[in-house]
Amino acid sequence: MKKLTLAIAATVMIASPAFAGDIAAGKAKSATCAACHGAEGISAIPMYPNLAGQKEAYLVKQLKDYKSGARKDPVMSAMAMPLSDEDIANVAAYFASKK
Repeated sequence: MKKLTLAIAATVMIASPAFAGDIAAGKAKSATCAACHGAEGISAIPMYPNLAGQKEAYLVKQLKDYKSGARKDPVMSAMAMPLSDEDIANVAAYFASKK
């Protein structure tokens, strides 16, 4: 029973909005993303993916992978490199909040 309680508590903490990024701060940081991905995260250029509505955890992982070099793209790596973990969380929260 203790294990079940701990598992449920961990799930609630991970999914808690208190751990989510700041959407307003993410919107402010997302200005450079707009050139390729569109101001609202909907790209007008087919070769660039839409970011709007993507899952927040997915966006965080991709940005961190570009920053670390685990995922390689010269443009995206350069864009991700100056972002702090907080910036990444905020940008991810912003685009995840879009429909």
